[in-house]
Amino acid sequence: MPCKDERAMNMKRTICALCLACTCGGWSLAQDGPSVRPSSDVYTDPVLRHRPPESPVSPKLGIDENVDLTIPEGTALQVVIDRELRVQAVGQAVHGHIVEPVYAFDKLLIPMGTEVKGQISRIDKVPAGARTLAALDANLTPPRKIEIEFTELSLADGKHIAIQTSVLSGSGQVLQFVTAAETQKRKSVKDAVAQREKQAKDEARRQFDAAMHQVKDPGKIHRLERLAIAQLPVHPQYVAAGTVYFAELRKPLEFGSEPLTHEIATSINTDVPPGSMVYARLMTPLNSATTQKGAEVKAILSQPLIDGGKLVLPQGSYLKGTVVQVQPARHWKHNGQLRFVFRDLVLPNGLESKVEAMVQGVQSDATDRLSLDSEGGAETQTPKTRYLRTAISVGLAAATHENEAFNRAEGGAGGFKVVGIAIGVAAKSHALAIAMGAFGAGRSIYNNFIGRGKDVVFAKHTAMQIAVDTRGSAPERSSPENDAAGAASRRSSVP
Repeated sequence: MPCKDERAMNMKRTICALCLACTCGGWSLAQDGPSVRPSSDVYTDPVLRHRPPESPVSPKLGIDENVDLTIPEGTALQVVIDRELRVQAVGQAVHGHIVEPVYAFDKLLIPMGTEVKGQISRIDKVPAGARTLAALDANLTPPRKIEIEFTELSLADGKHIAIQTSVLSGSGQVLQFVTAAETQKRKSVKDAVAQREKQAKDEARRQFDAAMHQVKDPGKIHRLERLAIAQLPVHPQYVAAGTVYFAELRKPLEFGSEPLTHEIATSINTDVPPGSMVYARLMTPLNSATTQKGAEVKAILSQPLIDGGKLVLPQGSYLKGTVVQVQPARHWKHNGQLRFVFRDLVLPNGLESKVEAMVQGVQSDATDRLSLDSEGGAETQTPKTRYLRTAISVGLAAATHENEAFNRAEGGAGGFKVVGIAIGVAAKSHALAIAMGAFGAGRSIYNNFIGRGKDVVFAKHTAMQIAVDTRGSAPERSSPENDAAGAASRRSSVP
């Protein structure tokens, strides 16, 4: 049996061991405690999380945390057809180039000029009603609706990437880049902000022109030939060089991931420099005929904003705004008008800032003759050639006052083009020639002066250049829950 002194010594040793174990366990919990977060504040992307200025980012986070270089499903690739295409059959090859570069966060993934291959996937028949109306206009081969799918990207380094796309309905137009007019005040005041905005608009136009230089210019003689062929009752269908299609990705494209440096992490969430212009894609289709005043508008940044070599706004940030003025087109050639502004800037982590942002440049169908004022208001313009076209039609109708073959042919030309000429000469009917000429003159007057004007239409994914000003606006801090949710959803969001 152990003695009393030995039992007391063993008891003391046991107590000391328990005290030491408790002390070590408490110290360990104290070290791990600050990094434990509730499930509603998961720190999935610490670099994109909003941080107050007094809480600098740890260099460790800037090195260890990665950003997925992924182009999400639903992103639209802008593809320009670089050579004239005669529509013949399903499966016919289509070739084009990327007009607008594609970024993820701050990395360029698909440069402008990347080759794109595809094919005609469907050719629809012309409805009976449309065919009848076309026949009345001496057009026996009206254009058929075609569908194109793009299937492959060919990068400059020789890499080929298979893609699955769906071309948006309404795309397939020859586009131009329209910039806003300068106000008299901006022309007279040579301040740094106005100068910076002007330089940015000039650069946007230069980039668009550079993208369109990939297109093989058919030349004036070729265009005149195509115009003459289009007047014939039977003629082939062409897709003009320079036609731009918006091809939405049906599956995302993965390009791996890259670590964020400490410098990039600390530059995000800083104030947007005055006079900054951002490139964005419109995510809300707009039409002055149907869009209501007060309707919400959203545009997502298609390219990062970099100032002085520092990332200020990553790709994926978006702008929220409203339509402030809308006027649908009316008869007597009153064209539509549309104006919208952006009031909120939202970063990928959910942080919102108040801004004043207006459209200063936009892609538009070349036939729309769109104009932008200095405050982003858009309006279509009626071409002045309507006066000449109407005068020609009226002149051809007036020429039928004499019952001669040449005069009858002129009346037929005014009403039914080449078919009318043949009828006027062959029928030898003065009354018929007068009727055809009057029909052509009346239709021209109605279409050019009495009929409904043209509405302002911005399709989804229309590329825009937007002036962003945050001067005098304090950023609104988001809650930890919103920060975590925004960071977690950034990789899975569709632009």
